[in-house]
Amino acid sequence: MSEFRVTPISTLHAEFSVPGDKSMSHRAAILGGLSNGICTIRNFLPSEDCVNTLNAMSALGARHEVLEELTGYGPIHLRIHGKSMKLSAPAAPIDCGNSGTGMRLLAGLLAGQPFASELFGDASLSSRPMGRITIPLGQMGANIETLGEKPGCAPLLIHPAKLTPITYEMPVASAQVKSAVLLAGMFSDGTTTIIQPAETRDHTERMLASFQVKTRHEGNSISIDGGQIPASCDFTVPGDISSAAFWLVAAAALPGSRLLLKDVGLNPTRTAILKVLSRMGAHMSEIVHHSEGEPIGNIEIQGAPLKGTTILESEVPNLIDEIPVIAVAAALAQGRTIIRNARELRVKETDRITTVVDNLRAMGAVVEEFEDGMEIEGGHPLHGAVIDSFGDHRIAMAFAIAGLFAEGETIIRNTDCVNTSYPGFAHHLDAILHERSQAADFTLPTISHA
Repeated sequence: MSEFRVTPISTLHAEFSVPGDKSMSHRAAILGGLSNGICTIRNFLPSEDCVNTLNAMSALGARHEVLEELTGYGPIHLRIHGKSMKLSAPAAPIDCGNSGTGMRLLAGLLAGQPFASELFGDASLSSRPMGRITIPLGQMGANIETLGEKPGCAPLLIHPAKLTPITYEMPVASAQVKSAVLLAGMFSDGTTTIIQPAETRDHTERMLASFQVKTRHEGNSISIDGGQIPASCDFTVPGDISSAAFWLVAAAALPGSRLLLKDVGLNPTRTAILKVLSRMGAHMSEIVHHSEGEPIGNIEIQGAPLKGTTILESEVPNLIDEIPVIAVAAALAQGRTIIRNARELRVKETDRITTVVDNLRAMGAVVEEFEDGMEIEGGHPLHGAVIDSFGDHRIAMAFAIAGLFAEGETIIRNTDCVNTSYPGFAHHLDAILHERSQAADFTLPTISHA
């Protein structure tokens, strides 16, 4: 079992890029596989989660070629051969690993196929609720059995079905549910409409547009007509702002620091972390240098004393992945930070509310736990501790950042899970721990197959 050993730093001056966006890499693999030709995908995230989705599309007939890969992890530059919406029956059950995004999007894709399929995952994924997608997909005519030990959980056995369009009002804001229904809608006859209770990540809609699939928006509703075939295209995945968030917090909380993160996705449905850190007192600027499809740019941040804040209810849906590291920022800030309306955190890879609270307390922070969040009284000195990630990648990385500010040594155990979203995190952490500042110190090794 791997672990991180983290000691405090005194400076952070660096410029580097984080790996490709996880959400977009999943969608690029799926839409590339559905397209009518050859797609070249650059800066694909070679994490276990995204590679599992890529392999799932291969199992459905959409083969790919690796043009360049990150040593020890997987492809970052690849060519996908689309199937023009005509997928093949898989020869075996499809492994989604740890990825709720992968499983939920693939379930939408497979719900209306003329063949049977099965989706399964690891123990963590098998404990996460799938009813939020099986209910709307069932309303469309899908026949999905949940075979898990817990009711409504994976494995998912998806029987052949013919789908009919629906108008579905989501009870909870979820980009995964929205995306699953939109993908299913592509295989139905007629117009499928999803009504969101609040704005969610819009990567699926933006990427559909890149592949020339039309959607219509009116307020919080999105509609798609079935029967459209995605047009093959080349797509560059921006750096993942959720991965960047860990280093943004580290730099923000260290007065005198300067960090420049390059080529990060700046989609407005993903940049709530920047607003929160600015509100807490961080000095930052963002410069968009490419805006077609997905806005991409650089983020520069300089450290300053932070103060507590209240996370707004409207911010939570687009901040859900960053809340563990925001809680760390809150412990390092002066004053009180309140995080509520985040009950969704209890059904992630772990119960992230309890895990964050327990781990912060173990390091000396003062935290009160609520059913839907927490309240953190910042400014209390942190000390090193032995922290368990419980197999949750974002917990492991968030507490590696906490360790950079804690007296003594912090040991984070069970860190293999980090590879589900951020291959190369350990490499970047090592460079920062040793207070390196050269670009070469942060470059991740790659292999070219060209």
